[in-house]
Amino acid sequence: MPEPMLPDRTRRDLLRFAAGASLVLLVTPLARAARGPSVLAVRVWPAADYTRVTLESDASVKFSQFTVKNPERLVVDLEGVELNGVLEGLSGKIAADDPYIKLLRAGRFKPGVVRLVMELKTEVAPQVFVLAPVGEYGHRLVLDVYPATAPDPLLALIEKKELQPLPLDEKPGPAEAPQQAAAEQKRPGRPVVDRLVTITLDPGHGGEDPGAVGRGGSHEKNVTLAVAKRLKAKIDAEPNMRAVLTRDSDFFVPLQMRVHKARRVQSDLFVSIHADAFIKPDARGASVFVLSENGATSSAARWLANKENSADLIGGVNFGTKDPMLARTLLDLSQTATINDSLKLGKAVLGELDRVGDLHKPHVEQAGFAVLKAPDIPSILVETAFISNPEEERRLNDEAYQDRLAEAVLSGIRKYFKLNPPLAKSKMARLD
Repeated sequence: MPEPMLPDRTRRDLLRFAAGASLVLLVTPLARAARGPSVLAVRVWPAADYTRVTLESDASVKFSQFTVKNPERLVVDLEGVELNGVLEGLSGKIAADDPYIKLLRAGRFKPGVVRLVMELKTEVAPQVFVLAPVGEYGHRLVLDVYPATAPDPLLALIEKKELQPLPLDEKPGPAEAPQQAAAEQKRPGRPVVDRLVTITLDPGHGGEDPGAVGRGGSHEKNVTLAVAKRLKAKIDAEPNMRAVLTRDSDFFVPLQMRVHKARRVQSDLFVSIHADAFIKPDARGASVFVLSENGATSSAARWLANKENSADLIGGVNFGTKDPMLARTLLDLSQTATINDSLKLGKAVLGELDRVGDLHKPHVEQAGFAVLKAPDIPSILVETAFISNPEEERRLNDEAYQDRLAEAVLSGIRKYFKLNPPLAKSKMARLD
């Protein structure tokens, strides 16, 4: 049956409508490009190390920056950006106890330019840079506010009187004796080591990098920090042991800086704590990894190392800044002895984790984890469980289970030191 003929006027109206719709489809992307990027979200990550401000947008933002003295201010001009509600709410993002930022505000400087003014509490060494989209993030403009003089973690330890070791031939005075007696009651018998040892604990991820996310919404970065804090408290209660955290709150630490922090405090051991994830929700069990010089011991280990090594891209690192001190920490080719010690430590810790829950594999695995590349510190990466497994995710959020995990890692460390007593240290601090 032939289609009915439409009146000429109706046909002309339909053609005009179709042409208009096509014009809208063509013009909309051009209009979006013409108006420039929009800031969609602002996140602030304050910490003692530095404060990070992240502006996420739907397109890359061009910027210029300068600092002003008396009072100290950082000024950043955003080109082609219009002032919106997100930018107008900047002042409410800064906490009163932020170590470095007093106030942050945004205003229209001139047509097409928004000016950010950051009022500072002290002199700073800012880094401003852009990050390309990665993972669930769009374009990001990052303002990292570092103190002008970076804090020295080794000096910070020395200044804490309670952490200063006594010479081995010196006995505690009357005021110190009760404290030592109380510590010995917690762990009867002789201390495992005969000098003060330092253990660096590295809670994985943090800040912009949440790590793996469980089905119940748990973030790996929160679980790893909780377990690390419990482990630190247990280590600090041990005679002749102390622990240092690479991060003590929710902020991102680049992978090489984690290694650098451990070496700067002359650490004896390095323990990085994570909570694994996999595409299958039934994957389960704890794992321990050490560095490999000859490739990964399994395809799963290689996959995990690649995932963990991408943390710098997600967390956001200014790759334009080159630090020769950090580079040197990764260029030592004589790591064989350190890797052998790492394997001994890993085996001891894995054996204790077997008492807490399931093991993913019954042996220590190896892969090219960037965070394990300290050339002179035995280093392990502990995957406490699979946060992608709903049952293990619930356990990881249970305080009693977190405590059992921390106790297992400490027991492994004690067993390692019983068989591998730490050597005497030079009194000179490392300069790198």
